[in-house]
Amino acid sequence: MTQSMRGGGSGRGHGKGQYSSSSNNHHLHHTALCCLSAAPPLPGDATPTLTPEPEAAAAAAAGPAVAVEGVLHKWTNYGRGWRERWFSLRDGVLSYSKIRADAGARARAGAADGDDREVRLIGSRVGGARRTEKPAGVVFLKVSAFRESKSDDRRFYIFSPTKTLHLKTDSKDDRVAWIEALILARSVYSLGSLSGRVTFVQSDASISTARLRDRMHQEGLNESLIQDCEQIVLSEFSSYRKQLKRRYEDYLSLFGSCRHHFEEGKDGSITQEALTRNDFSSSRHGNFSEYSTTESDEHEFEKHDGGELTFEDESTFFDSVDYFTESDNRSSTMLSSQEVVDSQTHDSTNNIVPQIRRRIRLPEPTEKEKGISLWSIIKDSVGKDLTRVCLPVYFNEPLSSLQKCFEDLEYSYLLDQAYQHGKVGDSLMRILKVAAFAASGYASSVARPCKPFNPLLGETYEADYPDRGVRFFAEKVSHHPMLIACHCEGKGWKFWGDSNVKSKFWGQSIQVEPVGTLTLEFEDGEIFQWNKVTTTIHNLILGKLYCSHHGTMHIKGNRQYSCKLKFKEPSLLDRNPHIVQGFVEDNNGNKASFLIGKWDESMYCSDSDTFKVKSADQLKGASLLWEKNKPAPNPTRYNLSSFAITLNELTPGLQEKLPPTDSRLRPDQRHLENGEYEKANAEKLRLERRQRMSTKLQDNGWKPRWFEQDTEDGTYRYKGGYWETREKGCWDGCLDIFGEFVET
Repeated sequence: MTQSMRGGGSGRGHGKGQYSSSSNNHHLHHTALCCLSAAPPLPGDATPTLTPEPEAAAAAAAGPAVAVEGVLHKWTNYGRGWRERWFSLRDGVLSYSKIRADAGARARAGAADGDDREVRLIGSRVGGARRTEKPAGVVFLKVSAFRESKSDDRRFYIFSPTKTLHLKTDSKDDRVAWIEALILARSVYSLGSLSGRVTFVQSDASISTARLRDRMHQEGLNESLIQDCEQIVLSEFSSYRKQLKRRYEDYLSLFGSCRHHFEEGKDGSITQEALTRNDFSSSRHGNFSEYSTTESDEHEFEKHDGGELTFEDESTFFDSVDYFTESDNRSSTMLSSQEVVDSQTHDSTNNIVPQIRRRIRLPEPTEKEKGISLWSIIKDSVGKDLTRVCLPVYFNEPLSSLQKCFEDLEYSYLLDQAYQHGKVGDSLMRILKVAAFAASGYASSVARPCKPFNPLLGETYEADYPDRGVRFFAEKVSHHPMLIACHCEGKGWKFWGDSNVKSKFWGQSIQVEPVGTLTLEFEDGEIFQWNKVTTTIHNLILGKLYCSHHGTMHIKGNRQYSCKLKFKEPSLLDRNPHIVQGFVEDNNGNKASFLIGKWDESMYCSDSDTFKVKSADQLKGASLLWEKNKPAPNPTRYNLSSFAITLNELTPGLQEKLPPTDSRLRPDQRHLENGEYEKANAEKLRLERRQRMSTKLQDNGWKPRWFEQDTEDGTYRYKGGYWETREKGCWDGCLDIFGEFVET
């Protein structure tokens, strides 16, 4: 047995030298893919094969990879402190297990897992220790980072997207040996090295048509016809080979894109750039920027002396394929709290979709906000229509009611899913997704203490989110009564409606009653219509401010199914608020499915009667339809969601394309967003005076530019032309509604 099999010492004497001459068989598997080619090869064609890089090929020829094992102290929690665990590093995967005493059992370390490769033991306490058969945790190094502690020469950390391991060795030398092993394993199995080893080379493989010729001779075909058939087969095979090559190139491009997103920290689970931005210096190392951090990071981690909060008995398996798949599924349908970068992606039809850099926080306020006297406002406002009351800007959030309409479409991916379900004939799941979408529009109203700005007559708002596949437009079409009309186009569906919001202020509460019908139409002709429920904001003066939504929502379909959702009205003794219960029924009145959930959390469907239980947890086999996004990482007193933070943003180049009526150009709203409260109040008063004077326009026959009223039911429908006008950049005839009013 060589010295590397003995447990004494850290093994540093042979660490680097041994690794420089050893390798692993992992990369040889990549060269085992089949290669297809036609004979004779056509000019300009290349057959896709996989070839290792020179250093990888040299390493593969040297022999099997060396596994690294040993005992490390792992921080568990403040109750249990540091615990010894058996760590094993094999094929770029670091696993750890609980230890049981079994003297001499490690003599067959390599064979313990059915693996006869050489094992390098690190540490002086491995002789009488043996791991349990089932690992307690696994870390994949290709999606992880690590660094040493600057305050303790025996400690180091490993950061993965799901956990942070706080580890400690018995000596400084042992830590150096482990770091060297991690660096080598990461370099061999990193995302960059894996993607860099795949290339295309020429190959002269052939395809035989002998059996085809023999069969055709048996049928008595002449030689000329046989040669024509051979040529057709070879031509088709050559075409298939080209398609296969393009598919390989697409996969390589996708893999490279995933690697780029991970290394730049775009996915939000782990920011590798923050872990690798400085060089690390140690007595036995050069510069290992691969796992270094700053002093401020060091202080943060040392302050929490071990933050591993995962359960020891729960194994967390994580791979880059699962990570990027899950992340991509959600990011393609909803906006994460992280910043979206300028890049290009492909939609479901493989068209290039530009992504826009959007902000993740509001601007820092330039002024300190001043308090106001509530009593003077309440005294003059009891019993009045809130839309006619001039409230200070303190009560507003930096969004207009037009933008709030688009906020209801935050979970538009549910409609994309509903469209796909309908395409494959699953009408029941389609209406369940539509019902979940109808309930999800209320999710952002939790802890939103401020009201949106009332739009001016003729004010508009556009939202173009190509990464979501939606394009939205809204306009205020009437001042008295106040009517807002909107129209949105998505992937296989259209959504429109008008809303007349009636609100009453009763001193301690505000009650908002939406009046209007929302319509959803899919490309195949199926239509759903529903009305929103009543909203009440409680405890305006005393107690904790909160809102509730209550009433019954009827979702009527024009085909097989309809749905009824009951938003439960809260009570003082209710321990389970925000409950939504409902059912789907067919045209014969038979209940086909049931729904239950909370409008601020999630919605589920089940075959069991949900009215007999109080929550989805009490149902067996309930299926998740929708779940609320995580809250914004940078909340303000407005408590806007990550999606809402982007609604009033003027992204680069956008202002030049907007009409002068867009809500983003409203000065009082912009001043409030920037924290310029005095200017915001002054502009709000000016615009409200202007609005009262401009109502004469409506009395004199003013008509909205982009919507027209249906003569039969009185609803407003989008008549088209906005996006075409925007493309031309010609806004002649648009009123300057935010400027000074000039009476004509």
